[in-house]
Amino acid sequence: MVKYLKNRHLGERVIIICNGPSLNNMDLSFLKNNICIGLNKIYLGFKKFEFYPKYFVSVNEKVLRQSKDEIKKLSCVKFLSNRCQDIFENNALTHIINTDTPPERFCKDISCGLEEGWTVTFAALQVAYYLGFEEVILIGMDHNFDFQGKPNAESKMKGDDPNHFHSGYFANGVKWDNPDLKKSEESYYIAKNIYELDGRRIIDATINGKCNVFEKVDYKNIFGVVK
Repeated sequence: MVKYLKNRHLGERVIIICNGPSLNNMDLSFLKNNICIGLNKIYLGFKKFEFYPKYFVSVNEKVLRQSKDEIKKLSCVKFLSNRCQDIFENNALTHIINTDTPPERFCKDISCGLEEGWTVTFAALQVAYYLGFEEVILIGMDHNFDFQGKPNAESKMKGDDPNHFHSGYFANGVKWDNPDLKKSEESYYIAKNIYELDGRRIIDATINGKCNVFEKVDYKNIFGVVK
């Protein structure tokens, strides 16, 4: 079903909106004039940031189950992991993608599968590649988390969530999976190399982001935001 979307945006630009707190320090008025891919609980920022994404990606089972009602209400095109087939099913706007047994470390053809890569951002980069985008701009990818325990371990946040743009994202005992920044960076390098070999590029316009994999740019320069 997803095959009709292949190369739909060949040669175009897209913004992948990650969910870091740095979003709160940006003038995001430019979002309404660009094609955007939202991730996970980005719906918590629709009213505040005054935008709505054209595409949405979520692959973490905890997020999918916690947000099932909100995700079902989304009227954008959605790419979801097959981990929750008891909740979600394919329809005109929803594409259930195999993330259990992806055929490659970076899946150029997401109709065959999608590699989670320890971060939903990596999944979104594969979706953007499949859709044909030539340039991907990342914002809100702070790559900086306050957490207890080992990477990938299940955790519960005490009080407000300091790691995302909304204090209620994973707050007051809501379960989440600790980030694995090392593995995430390995995924990002793979995506960077594949994009560049194909004459495409990924650039990072996050304010004070801690990830140093991608070319850094000032979002105000790219989008013409008045300083």
